[in-house]
Amino acid sequence: MVVKGSVVVVTGASAGIGAGLARELAERGASLVLTARREPELRAVADSLKVPVEVVPADVTVRADVERVRDRALARFGRVDAWVNNAGRGITRPSIESLSDADIEVMIRDNTLSVLYGMQAILPHYKARGSGVVANVSSMLSRMPAAVVRSAYSASKAAMNSLTETLRFELARDYPGIRVVLMIPGIVATEFGKNAIGGGADSRSLPGGQTVEEVARKLADGLFEGPLDLYTRPEGFETVMKHLHGLAGVKH
Repeated sequence: MVVKGSVVVVTGASAGIGAGLARELAERGASLVLTARREPELRAVADSLKVPVEVVPADVTVRADVERVRDRALARFGRVDAWVNNAGRGITRPSIESLSDADIEVMIRDNTLSVLYGMQAILPHYKARGSGVVANVSSMLSRMPAAVVRSAYSASKAAMNSLTETLRFELARDYPGIRVVLMIPGIVATEFGKNAIGGGADSRSLPGGQTVEEVARKLADGLFEGPLDLYTRPEGFETVMKHLHGLAGVKH
């Protein structure tokens, strides 16, 4: 498990999974580049860590901001070993019928394009080195869209999954040293639901939620080794397979 001494970029690091992952990686001796839009919260996370940290306030839905994060990381540390695209946002809408064009556009911008920008920004550096990790944080809802109110969110994450998996195929022959990881948590006890567009149940109040600390440990464990599809719950893969099997049995 190569973490100590590694340089890791984490987006959406001012709270939730991103902040938890930053703390976990710092405990393991990584140097960090942390980015988010909320500068005071981001600096508070950074100030709590006892490792070298570069703080770059940025909006990852803006390509130029993402490239600035990369440039600051390389200027400070000379390399990036892993880039974690964690930033994202939810939305609450009662039905597919109620979705507007703007709902879909915002979800694609926040959850799909932001990840694409991160991948495109760091890939030339990785290709020049012949190694590196791209890790994209998705959701169980991208595999089995069980929450109707999260339909647009689920779709944007499913699109992100497809980009992630396609990148693996693209790099496999000529750049086998570049690792592309899809991280798939379920319910996590954060303010994700509360902060969703349109409001919603606070994820910390939902049954069966994992703690941020548990999810962060799983993500840190799987960043440099292990399965490329990383479910933070041990039963996650089996749950998805049962869901797909059930769909296969539906008669139309």
